[in-house]
Amino acid sequence: MKNSRRNFLKTASAASLLTTVSNPVSLHNLFGSEKKLGIALVGMGYYSGDELAPALQQTEHCYMAGFVTGTPEKEKIYGEKYNIPVQNIYNYENFDSVADNEDIDIIYVVLPNSMHKEFTIRAARAGKHVICEKPMAMNAEECREMIAVCNDEGVHLSIGYRLHYEPYTQKIMEITKNKTYGDIRFVNVGAGFGMRRNPDHWKLTKEYGGGALMDMGVYPIQATRYGTGLEPVAVSAQKFAPEVPSYSTVDETTTFQLQFPGDIVANGMTTFA
Repeated sequence: MKNSRRNFLKTASAASLLTTVSNPVSLHNLFGSEKKLGIALVGMGYYSGDELAPALQQTEHCYMAGFVTGTPEKEKIYGEKYNIPVQNIYNYENFDSVADNEDIDIIYVVLPNSMHKEFTIRAARAGKHVICEKPMAMNAEECREMIAVCNDEGVHLSIGYRLHYEPYTQKIMEITKNKTYGDIRFVNVGAGFGMRRNPDHWKLTKEYGGGALMDMGVYPIQATRYGTGLEPVAVSAQKFAPEVPSYSTVDETTTFQLQFPGDIVANGMTTFA
């Protein structure tokens, strides 16, 4: 079944490797069946345990079929809570054996940014489609490698940037495209939240891909792109961080300016303050 699915996905004319703003891919439609797709969450931190896992109990076309964790206590907690068969619970060492599990169609990578490339590639080589949390990876070179492997393996790679499906964001895209209020001349964007009460979080560690820009910065940067419908041609930025140990290697606040074709300017900010 895995081989026939792979061959189908390689030749499907409707297929696209990445989920995009204009033409998001529905894996459910590509399978051409009413089978609910099984998703395995990789990493059972806050976002998986408190957000994604509960949401997957309400989804129509997919469900939580398994998960991966490096914490034995979580195997029992989430296995019992969501009625996950023991054979569908993995750790980071035996993860590659997911290739033999027909219950799992999609791997959702919900790990620190520095681990996105490794587990996206391992999932693709196991013949599974991949959803990877944002930001996609640590740098553009890693992103290109992830895309290349998924393409070679004939699996789909989607980034978990949910706002492209969110009604208000789609309305902004519509206004931009149709020039409802005339030409866009200036865009002002910002996104952030407070992290000072959590000084030991991995998002404050450079080696894990931490910092405000790598986390919340994705949102205002994307907003300048869909708020103009263009790609920037020049950028400048300023980094700010308090003189405390937890911010010795990462930014707490970054401000940035983007220039787009046609002399359109964007001013942005992202922060953990």
